Amino acid sequence: MPRTAAAALLLLLAAAPAAAQGYDKLSPGVRQLVAVPESVVALRGVTVIDGTGAPPRADQTVVLAGGRIAAVGPRASTRVPAGAKVLDLAGHTVIPGIVGLHNHTWYTTSSRAQQLPFSAPRLYLGSGVTTIRTTGSLSPYVELNMKAGIAAGQMPGPRMHITGPYITGANTSVRMYNAADSAAARKVVAYWASEGATWFKVYTTISRAELAAVVDEAHKHGLKVTGHLCSVGYVEAVDIGIDQLEHGLFANSEYDPKKAPDQCPTESGDVLANLDLASPAVQGTFRHLIEHKVPMTSTLAVYELYVPNRPPLEQRNLDAMSPETRSEYLETRARVAQNPEWGVAPNVFAKAQAYELAFVRAGGLLGAGVDPTGMGGALPGYGDQRNYELLLEAGFTPVEAIQVMTANGAKILGEYEQYGSIEAGKLADLVVINGDPVAKPADIRNVVLVFKEGVGYDAPKMRDAVKGLVGVR
Repeated sequence: MPRTAAAALLLLLAAAPAAAQGYDKLSPGVRQLVAVPESVVALRGVTVIDGTGAPPRADQTVVLAGGRIAAVGPRASTRVPAGAKVLDLAGHTVIPGIVGLHNHTWYTTSSRAQQLPFSAPRLYLGSGVTTIRTTGSLSPYVELNMKAGIAAGQMPGPRMHITGPYITGANTSVRMYNAADSAAARKVVAYWASEGATWFKVYTTISRAELAAVVDEAHKHGLKVTGHLCSVGYVEAVDIGIDQLEHGLFANSEYDPKKAPDQCPTESGDVLANLDLASPAVQGTFRHLIEHKVPMTSTLAVYELYVPNRPPLEQRNLDAMSPETRSEYLETRARVAQNPEWGVAPNVFAKAQAYELAFVRAGGLLGAGVDPTGMGGALPGYGDQRNYELLLEAGFTPVEAIQVMTANGAKILGEYEQYGSIEAGKLADLVVINGDPVAKPADIRNVVLVFKEGVGYDAPKMRDAVKGLVGVR
């Protein structure tokens, strides 16, 4: 017999390790975006997909109290505390808050790169993304200040884990830190560790020596390193001590027989398309990552943009963009359709999807993120939702896809004890969806309420607030 909600509530409030950000801690401007301010709430009659890998459970009641989950169980046997705000939500599905592991607050089209301190946090939270890791910053101070503002209740948005500036090889980028040598790499890591970054991201032309310096310095500060690699293969990076790898197959150059040490191959499309996932090389990569507990991040939504005539055009995406941004995106999309050799071949994209599924089937830990860059069609939040459909297309079950997007992300961040699944005692980070994304995957877009630490935000209101602003602010 499960504990009653009332008894669980008392135990929960007594043992809670940290106070949640309640409605009373929010600024007046943020409160305008809140639909459910009450501190004790019951979501009644919902289907729960809890993020643990368990099957969906119909006709459940989820009780929230003091910013945490007090009880989850069948509606018939789960008591609702006296005075609770009761929401009857038959026909709705509740999943954990999405944890975005490659979720910048800046955005690009083929013609622009723009920091989005207004629209990105609203789109993320309004789409059900309650936690992000920025995974490469162009303006780290903007993101550190956003994190502080959100934590203080002065602005709406997801919980933020901040990555320092991109660290790449010498003389390769005007937007990133170009590490001239290992000493320079150490210096930038030490500086941003002191400023509040908790992760670092290395980029494509980093050498093995510079990567080793970044990893060693970050680990001295108790911080972690991920990478969008190319010049260094995955097995090499794991041996050096990297903590995570971004973009799955797309960024792994180690299968190219022409690859030279510390150099990116010039062309790997045919190599990837013809890659045998059952080969000793691929299975050896998987074993190496799994043995060293190194996860990967799936970012299918951003790579899909380069497959001709994908994804299907969504009016909500176009409405969110400024007119100039929309034109830039549509023009680039048309060029890719007219010149398929410029983009990602459909068979390469399918192989990348299969690679991620094979990694998980082998026992690997996979998270997900949108990476709202590239040609501009993968928007904050909306692209996270698109990842769900692309993971299903890859062969993941709906329950597995939700787990990748929620619990796995929390595990990778070292926060799974606090959030990432719908279990009593955890922070009340929940997404209420009107519909059934198991039966109809597109329902993942129908987010009506997002609870972050027990405060229920009006998701459509947040999304409406950014119409016409993506690409501008």
